[in-house]
Amino acid sequence: MPGVGRREVWSWAMYDFANSGYTTVVLTAVFNAYFVGVVAAGHAWGTLALTAALSVSYLIVMLIMPGLGARADARAGHRRLLFSSTIGCVLATAVLVSVGPGDIAWGLFWLALSNAFYCIGESAVASFLPGLARPESMGRVSGWGWSFGYCGGMLTLGLALWVAGSAAAMDLPAQAYVPWIMALTAGVFALAALPSFLWLREPRQTAAAPTPAPAMLAQLRRAWLETRRDYPDFRRLLMCIACYQAGIAVVITLSAVYATEVIGFDMRQTMLLVFLVNIAAAVGAFGFGYLQDRIGHKRALTLTLCGWLLMVGLAVSAQTLPVFWAAAALAGLCMGTSQSAGRAMVGVLAPTRRPAEFFALWTFSVQLAAVVGPLSYGLLVWLTQGNHRAALLTTGLFFLAGLWLLARLDFARGERDRDIVRPSDRIPLA
Repeated sequence: MPGVGRREVWSWAMYDFANSGYTTVVLTAVFNAYFVGVVAAGHAWGTLALTAALSVSYLIVMLIMPGLGARADARAGHRRLLFSSTIGCVLATAVLVSVGPGDIAWGLFWLALSNAFYCIGESAVASFLPGLARPESMGRVSGWGWSFGYCGGMLTLGLALWVAGSAAAMDLPAQAYVPWIMALTAGVFALAALPSFLWLREPRQTAAAPTPAPAMLAQLRRAWLETRRDYPDFRRLLMCIACYQAGIAVVITLSAVYATEVIGFDMRQTMLLVFLVNIAAAVGAFGFGYLQDRIGHKRALTLTLCGWLLMVGLAVSAQTLPVFWAAAALAGLCMGTSQSAGRAMVGVLAPTRRPAEFFALWTFSVQLAAVVGPLSYGLLVWLTQGNHRAALLTTGLFFLAGLWLLARLDFARGERDRDIVRPSDRIPLA
């Protein structure tokens, strides 16, 4: 956008670099396994407790983020919201250092709190995107952020593996080195986020006149009803994102479980799997952003969702390691492209005067998917008496539903609706 320098765009992308280490290490590769295997050792419900705590944090974010987004829009408080959520996530992650064997409630509380702050920050930083990039460049700029994010996740995971390897050489138990990994993750997050707070400026927009604030639940309901009346294509996009993100949430949360239970991976192979997925995702997010701007947002996302369906078919039918590794690489490519594409499309279709509020609805969709996807997978595994292949095959229905909704979306009409000034653009203060 005019007046936006490269350093500011880079500092925005660096936030994705910063916070991805948290998701990679805490939610995907280290702390989740540590909690189930060490903190809640001997309790068959340890995995259920972990997923339930995360689900509660997602539900909280779903309910409060629209109000926080409206407040940021009305009071020019995007930087303040981003800063406070970052400090909260970093501090809560640092407290995970104190979680040891038997500290189940203590660990779950700080895990849920850190995840809630992370989700708020993810939505807050996304709301800067419409002010940084022109609509025709939204795909590549969003892709820069996602690709930086995967690189940040790999850096933090690599440092964590170095700590774990050093501890293994000294024959130390997990409770001796996982706290150091948590401290390292919090430190990398705080350090890498500094450019965002130094050079990322408050989005340039005209704040609306303040009006009395409704309750947060009423704010959420009002914003959602507005999409049906005034922004029907934005509404279809949110529903599409909720569907395919549910499938992605399954891959992120349970890919290691699938690899272990079905393919027979050991810990070393599982770590290599995480690295492969992150590398492919970084390449996909960066390169596909340019393709997205060239061929169009809707066509690009359609191509990606077809790729997800191919990935599901490969993973379900995989009987040999090469086929499963191919499915993992394809999953990484599709993960980076679909997440970047969805955020860019939200940035293009979100009303110009209310970006944070409507990005909060995007957050609601993503967090809803994070609850529904993994829980539905776990339920299907339980109902099929441990049949992970059947559960993953059924997960493909999420991507099919996303394709169906995307086919009904008129992107050009959505862009026209975005620029119409309506009385509802008088943003209420939360």
